[in-house]
Amino acid sequence: MMVLTLSVTIPGIKPPECSTNNVENCEKASVLQLAVFFGALYTLAIGTGGTKPNISTIGADQFDVFDPKEKTQKLSFFNWWMFSIFFGTLFANTVLVYVQDNVGWTLGYGLPTLGLAISITIFLLGTPFYRHKLPTGSPFTKMARVIVASFRKANAPMTHDITSFHELPSLEYERKGAFPIHPTPSLRFLDRASLKTGTNHKWNLCTTTEVEETKQMLRMLPVLFITFVPSMMLAQINTLFVKQGTTLDRKVTGSFSIPPASLSGFVTLSMLISIVLYDRVFVKITRKFTGNPRGITLLQRMGIGLIFHILIMIVASVTERYRLKVAADHGLIHQTGVKLPLTIFALLPQFVLMGMADSFLEVAKLEFFYDQAPESMKSLGTSYSTTSLAIGNFMSSFLLSTVSEITKKRGRGWILNNLNESRLDYYYLFFAVLNLVNFVLFLVVVKFYVYRAEVTDSVDVKEVEKKETE
Repeated sequence: MMVLTLSVTIPGIKPPECSTNNVENCEKASVLQLAVFFGALYTLAIGTGGTKPNISTIGADQFDVFDPKEKTQKLSFFNWWMFSIFFGTLFANTVLVYVQDNVGWTLGYGLPTLGLAISITIFLLGTPFYRHKLPTGSPFTKMARVIVASFRKANAPMTHDITSFHELPSLEYERKGAFPIHPTPSLRFLDRASLKTGTNHKWNLCTTTEVEETKQMLRMLPVLFITFVPSMMLAQINTLFVKQGTTLDRKVTGSFSIPPASLSGFVTLSMLISIVLYDRVFVKITRKFTGNPRGITLLQRMGIGLIFHILIMIVASVTERYRLKVAADHGLIHQTGVKLPLTIFALLPQFVLMGMADSFLEVAKLEFFYDQAPESMKSLGTSYSTTSLAIGNFMSSFLLSTVSEITKKRGRGWILNNLNESRLDYYYLFFAVLNLVNFVLFLVVVKFYVYRAEVTDSVDVKEVEKKETE
């Protein structure tokens, strides 16, 4: 963030000034300027890859699951974790965007840089007071050992005799503050990794617990794949949704105009309100009917979010068709840089619905991958969530360019530089169908997925309600 701030401040590495009304004739940035700017962005991405999966994990690890009160509190942790994250996002999408547009990029980047410095200081001061889990080694190495050992013993005769499989004594796990995991019937081929065949080399023999940990991480992969499409949806907020806003009337009062990028603030605001209502109202009501301490299961919560995504794309398609009609009625289809006589708030429904969808899907996704991961692989489990977002963004870029090229060759392009000549309504409708297909696949995955035993009955419902009334 410091380099990013300097890249828009110091002459020489700061790109030349450019008017938004004359972008085509702007002087291009030099190789050095691009290298510094993108170098900062990629460094930021690497840092985010280290912090995102681990900050939420260490936060959830502060709750003692053997303490009934803390176990109950942990059920709401990810709701309020996401609330705090998106509260910061709301500040970024409103205040920071306004500062960047009206004051300058130096202050716009300088404020979050200062915020990060303060955060690091607070984190370091708090470190001695956190509950820290002892390192257990690389989860990738552990999973690789299980897979390699399984293939090495692919031809070994299998048995149902539990004494033929390697496992450490319970006291060994207790000493480490861990617990052994009993064998499960799924992915039986991997059980060969713990089958005793005479050699004790670590790449030939694993414990049953290590095998079950690997199984659990692999069982979550189909759920991870299902989240790629909704992650593609999130990419639309800061790209096509915002680009639509640039074509509309942005005036709120006589002198104040809302920046198109600030529209994503409505997503955040909608999500913040939805999370509070979900945690304080929805969970309490549904808990009485389902008996589940979370109200509904994590996969059911994700499913509701997926349904919202289908609805969002239908609403976005209808809104875009109306926007194109306004452009046609006023003879502005071939005009660029001319605002349509339609308020930017016409896009508000799709932004608000996206926030509601996120309160179901994104929170449940993060909690699901943390909750279902083995105790020694919580950070890796949480990283599934951020991996989903990353792959979704790449897939969105690929799909956007592919659809754009194909539709250009076959007639009127769906995604052109001039949105008034485009057919974004068709593109959004295509996304609605894609989300519907993804939802059907999700139902298939849910049908065969088996939760870890601790999840659905981790807390007695009556105990939870008793705690809340005290």
